[in-house]
Amino acid sequence: MFIAVAGKGGTGKTTFVALVARHLLQVGKGPILAVDADANANLSQALGIQTQFSIADIMHAVAEERESIPAGMTKDRYVAYRMHQALAEGQDLDLLQMGGPEGPGCYCYVNNLLRGYIKELAANYQFILMDNEAGLEHLSRRTTQNVDVLFILSDATVRGLRSAGRIRELADGLKLGVKKKYLVVNRASQEDVSILKVDIEQTGIEFAGFIPADPAVTDFDLYAKPLLSLPEGSPAAAAVADILTKLEIGRLG
Repeated sequence: MFIAVAGKGGTGKTTFVALVARHLLQVGKGPILAVDADANANLSQALGIQTQFSIADIMHAVAEERESIPAGMTKDRYVAYRMHQALAEGQDLDLLQMGGPEGPGCYCYVNNLLRGYIKELAANYQFILMDNEAGLEHLSRRTTQNVDVLFILSDATVRGLRSAGRIRELADGLKLGVKKKYLVVNRASQEDVSILKVDIEQTGIEFAGFIPADPAVTDFDLYAKPLLSLPEGSPAAAAVADILTKLEIGRLG
């Protein structure tokens, strides 16, 4: 199952991806491939998995011919080899970091190879979790398609919900083959959700639930501790687990 997460900056997308991974691992749904598609990469810290380099590093080097291909190896095989090296492996959880934006050269060739590589990788995992930058940039390049579930995150503000609605419109316009879209309001209370009821409905996205503010998440972020090790009493982790259970994500994956 391919799950993508989107939302404007500061809505807690990376935290949400980490907590989804935490729940899936707890219910025995590994192996999982996490893909950090945000140029401001923070998913490795949230998961406690360190990457050596990103896909963007490879793309830049190959597109600009800054790396020499070993004798007897085709360009396709070399790029595939380097992409495999970029995969950081953990315990039932691997991480692929996409990296920063492309340079001025032509990246059509490496983007095509990347599409094929992720498709090939997908066969080895029960779940793929993608943390997107605002605007669904990587999805718009068609480097990933046929998303099973797109979670669109918002904070508990009218402005945030309007942004979520625009992201939904963008996803619809790109015709990415998204099967299900759900709205999650982060760092919110039941009172917030009640006040914002009309604005939530106006996003046009099915409301999956809200995640309360959680001092433990703030503390873990402050000290760069992986969110996978949040204590069992974490309200945010419990809320994400409840959302996934309600949507039968994990049971059906």
